[in-house]
Amino acid sequence: MVIEFNKEELIQVEKIKSKYPQPKAAIMAVLWLAQKKFGWISDDVKKYIGELLGLSYSHVHGVASFYTMYFKKPMGKYHLQVCTNVSCMLLGGEELYSHISNKLGIGHNQRTDDGKFSLEEVECMGACGGAPMLAINEDYHEFVNINEVDKLIDSLK
Repeated sequence: MVIEFNKEELIQVEKIKSKYPQPKAAIMAVLWLAQKKFGWISDDVKKYIGELLGLSYSHVHGVASFYTMYFKKPMGKYHLQVCTNVSCMLLGGEELYSHISNKLGIGHNQRTDDGKFSLEEVECMGACGGAPMLAINEDYHEFVNINEVDKLIDSLK
């Protein structure tokens, strides 16, 4: 796999960089752009981002490894995140997580053999008023129950 942005994406990187006094400050947004394109933040992606922003590999690695929003390994086409923090836990988040784990046969930060699904247990998604909460990629589902989760997953198969 060739690790490089196309012309339009490079223009987007320049727009991101222009918002900040130093290119270093653009790192999170550029990492997010890279993850959307490449699916995860590999060592090669970190090197590439470093070159684009004039940063050392160790700096890019430090940022990418600190934040949980950046995937450290390939995830599924559909990345499911289940909140199990206090509000979600009290309203069934742990049961939802266990159900999805059993249904897909995977655990925390694992993906199915076909690469279609990955699962992550998360601490908080900022939707306590809509607990329990499930995110599939960047689509957020509040007040979910096991039947709704089954329908959502089955619709993606």
